[in-house]
Amino acid sequence: MIARTWRGWTTPANADTYENFLKQKVFPQLQGIEGHCGIEILRRDLPGEAEFVVINYFESIEAVKRFAGDNYTIAVFEPEARKLLSRIETEAHHYEVRTSEKKSTG
Repeated sequence: MIARTWRGWTTPANADTYENFLKQKVFPQLQGIEGHCGIEILRRDLPGEAEFVVINYFESIEAVKRFAGDNYTIAVFEPEARKLLSRIETEAHHYEVRTSEKKSTG
């Protein structure tokens, strides 16, 4: 499995709007991509900005390419999202997932 990571920053005023955009528009689109296995959003509110780390999981690099194209290291985001972001990483990073475990909190 491949984890694709990317970071972007918003103003505090745009943070909730951007997070909702990811959940309501981007997530449903990603579910339709063959080989997409899931997504996580990490958010850190800082003085003057909010940082987001988005982690997408794919079965393989071939599945990543179905999402991002042959030049898959370039960050992909909707034009609508770009309007909400104050700065971005232009490159996505890819990692082989070696282990994954979540502890139940119930």
